[in-house]
Amino acid sequence: MAEPPEIRIGTAEREDAMKRLSDHFAAGRLSVAEFDERSGIVAAAMTRRDLEPVFADLPEPVAEKSSPARRESGFGSHWQERVMPVVPILAVILFFVTHQWWVFLLIPLAGAVLFGGRGGSGGSGRDHRDRRDRRRQRRLDRGSED
Repeated sequence: MAEPPEIRIGTAEREDAMKRLSDHFAAGRLSVAEFDERSGIVAAAMTRRDLEPVFADLPEPVAEKSSPARRESGFGSHWQERVMPVVPILAVILFFVTHQWWVFLLIPLAGAVLFGGRGGSGGSGRDHRDRRDRRRQRRLDRGSED
């Protein structure tokens, strides 16, 4: 059941309306002047009825195609992959400061420590196990066909 248009709105509803308006602007449906005018109406809106004319001539938002959910990743999600490119730079700096050639051995050592033998792809060996399991299943299927 839809709520009556006289219901007062709060900050969350205004922010949602501004986001939808921004999406229409980004899609090229609104000029800068129209966007400014409608943004002012959204900011001053007190009820749902006040928001209706802002979106009256704009299409309804289209549901996004189903795609695998992607988490917005910050620095913490793959920090090893972000730190590793810095290691050779640090090795060169250390070489010039200490004049010791062995600092370049820190590059593969850092890779081994950061990635623990799983390589730079971030895989955990699961793909290899999946392929092995599929091959085993195909052999079993062929054996049952005979």
